[in-house]
Amino acid sequence: MRNTTRYPVEGANSLWHVYKTVPFWKVVKNFVVIQVARYTPFLSMKSWLYRKLLKMDVGRHTSFALMVMLDIMFPEKIKVGRNTVIGYNTTILAHEYLITEYRLGDVMIGDEVMIGANSTILPGVTIGDGAIVSAGTLVHKDVPSGAFVGGNPMKIIYTKEEMQARNQKELQLHK
Repeated sequence: MRNTTRYPVEGANSLWHVYKTVPFWKVVKNFVVIQVARYTPFLSMKSWLYRKLLKMDVGRHTSFALMVMLDIMFPEKIKVGRNTVIGYNTTILAHEYLITEYRLGDVMIGDEVMIGANSTILPGVTIGDGAIVSAGTLVHKDVPSGAFVGGNPMKIIYTKEEMQARNQKELQLHK
């Protein structure tokens, strides 16, 4: 299960209450920063923008590919470890606005994680160190360290132990 906090609303759906939950000018600033970062080819500049202007915790040598879309309203709830790759056009959300409530949840992405292109990571998810997320995956629950996951809905394709055995077998075949 994802680790989110629920906030009920009354009357109109929760998105109509958006500027009661996050300041308008914060959203405007975040939107501009994220749009600039989405198109820049300079990886170090992206990380700097995310760390300094969005208050994200981004590890050294982490790479955000072209068109990565971060949560515009709560990017500070996203933590990405060191030497991680976030693939092209991936979306990382830390909020959900629903009909009768909105939910917020920290997204924790570990060290040396590979996230394939066009994936979506939902709020409140933890992706463990060394995990691999296949392209086009909807990450709707936690991913164990070292696991290889994929699909919609996401499923574990290989556990850490199965990945290690598979890699050993491939090394032996290439000798």
